Amino acid sequence: MDAAIRSNERQDTAHYGGGGSTELLHGDITGEIISAFYAVYNELGYGFLESVYVRALAIELFQRRMNVARDVPVTVYYKGVTVGTYRADLLVSEAVVVDVKAGEQPAEYDRPQLLNYLRASGKEVGLLLHFGPRAVLRRVIHTRKLGEMVEPATSEPLDRH
Repeated sequence: MDAAIRSNERQDTAHYGGGGSTELLHGDITGEIISAFYAVYNELGYGFLESVYVRALAIELFQRRMNVARDVPVTVYYKGVTVGTYRADLLVSEAVVVDVKAGEQPAEYDRPQLLNYLRASGKEVGLLLHFGPRAVLRRVIHTRKLGEMVEPATSEPLDRH
């Protein structure tokens, strides 16, 4: 059986822009990233280092004509003074922070780490993409208007027969 994921076989998360709107915040961008995530997962499967998946995802997004930056510095300030710098795996269309993980299962600290990237960068939307025995994604929203909103989503298991 073909291992490709059809759009109706995955659960996408829903995070809305507020004010009664039913449109996803940066939904067009995150939809393309999620589609690229499944394409990479279906091609490479599970077991590589995170850096391999980051490079492959960047290539896939570039081929889809998305604006992609890798290893984007995120500076943390305390009272106007730089106290640290992190590197976000990907920044897509200057709007969505993508954090790529690989391993058996997502770690407890992965989501808070992405939330901190969003807080420090001033970006509102992040995707946590986990390449494990099952493809797992989390959509994280942080806005000053809405505060933190997180709703997990897990992909359907891939049939790799």
